[in-house]
Amino acid sequence: MSIGDDGARVVRAMSKVSSAVCVAFVLMAPVSALAHHAAAMFETEKTVTVSGTVEEFAYVNPHAWLYVVVTDDNGEETLWGFEAEGPSALMRAGIKHNALQPGDLVTVTARPLRDGRPAGAWAARTLT
Repeated sequence: MSIGDDGARVVRAMSKVSSAVCVAFVLMAPVSALAHHAAAMFETEKTVTVSGTVEEFAYVNPHAWLYVVVTDDNGEETLWGFEAEGPSALMRAGIKHNALQPGDLVTVTARPLRDGRPAGAWAARTLT
């Protein structure tokens, strides 16, 4: 059974389109992954260190979050959020899902958000 000249042209055209879509996907996938893992929102040359009480440790993918209530000198409380690696990276670093419990006193060092909101990329933590 022959598909004829017109059918062969259609098959070649579809093959070219499929190839173009595959190439576009391969070229765009790393850009998407890089954009997801970009740290542009965090200060790269500056760190902050705050002490407070753990409100929640969200041990979830793709990034875990540590929420800490920090009380300033005037007694005003601010909830800080610290983005960490995902659970698999934390496990490799020896940080388990139950390592930080609500009420634990901690000191956290982080690269703060550029826009000044009380959050940052978790760099180090110490139980106090």
